[in-house]
Amino acid sequence: MERNSNKMSKRDFYEVLGVPKNADDDTLKKAYRKLAMQFHPDRNPGDKAAEDKFKEAAEAYEILTDKDKRARYDRMGHAGVDGNYGGGGSAGGFNAEDIFSHFGDIFGDAFGGGGGQRGGGQRQSGQRGSDLRIKVKMTLEEIQKGANKKIKVRKQVACNTCAGSGAKDRNSTGTCGTCRGSGYVRQERQTFLGRVQTTVGCPTCNGSGQQITATCASCKGDGFQMGDDTIEIQIPAGVGEGIELTVSGKGNAGKRGAPAGNLRVYIEEEKHQYFEREGNNVVFELYVNFADLALGTAIEIPTLDGKVRLKIPPGTEAGKIFRLPNKGIPALQSYEVGDQLVHVNVFTPKSLNDEDRRIMEKLKGMASFDPAPNQKSEKGFFDKMRDIFS
Repeated sequence: MERNSNKMSKRDFYEVLGVPKNADDDTLKKAYRKLAMQFHPDRNPGDKAAEDKFKEAAEAYEILTDKDKRARYDRMGHAGVDGNYGGGGSAGGFNAEDIFSHFGDIFGDAFGGGGGQRGGGQRQSGQRGSDLRIKVKMTLEEIQKGANKKIKVRKQVACNTCAGSGAKDRNSTGTCGTCRGSGYVRQERQTFLGRVQTTVGCPTCNGSGQQITATCASCKGDGFQMGDDTIEIQIPAGVGEGIELTVSGKGNAGKRGAPAGNLRVYIEEEKHQYFEREGNNVVFELYVNFADLALGTAIEIPTLDGKVRLKIPPGTEAGKIFRLPNKGIPALQSYEVGDQLVHVNVFTPKSLNDEDRRIMEKLKGMASFDPAPNQKSEKGFFDKMRDIFS
């Protein structure tokens, strides 16, 4: 019965933050930040009422900025989210360390650099590794199907001697003298709200609570060295020139066991022997002699999937564009596939022998080869291309 009475006494989360029920994330963040600064424990030392309000606002913000939890709360009220948080108290089972950990981004803006490494959890003694940037060349065939690339890169890798710790051996570390092993220190600074105390990661040990007393001879205490690494990259179908892919944790190694940076992969398209890319379509310029255009023929042409035979109907005009469905590039993160466009051109010989010339002179004089005045194709090349791409 006591649990039920506590649930009934909980205030509405929208009321706690002072926002309407249709408030967006930005409005929620601004409202919560205002309350967090007002009731922050560092600004109200020993004030239990302020601490309760701080926790109450934190719980409301956490629920309302989670899409699924907010939907359950809107349907069933506190009962819809009570299973995730304890029933008693205005903070629903939150504690101060949970709040600082979960909302460090807001406090970082408001109180000068975040909460550091408050409380327990895994702490790193060094700095995160820097991102690594490389370029990868792709053929249109690889872009059409996707590719698995193995790339050898020169980068910072974890030191083999100390396994990335930066210490000479396991006995070469001790408790940090600045934070006495806690991993964080208190600082007082002037803000627009007045002087406030903040808890930040210890600058001496970078929040680890430990100091190296004797450094590794191989890496001089950094925990990394330059080395070669072969990285396997799965590149999806449909990428294009200038697209950037990110491979998490494959950048330069972090200092003293800290997480590695990311690998940023920039795509370069190699020039193709036959095709030009137009969005997700590929364009092939087909040259046909005049006799084949007049009489009709079937010609073997290349595609990204191999060769196919294209039927040229009798009387085909130069500038005709044939479309081969689904022979182009798939759209990135989509089921749509582009086409291959075949642009027909007339092949004109550069030189003629005597027999060729006699035949051409004879054709030239025939009435069927004499164009009618103002005769032209239904649409020009650019009109046809405009129709296709629109």
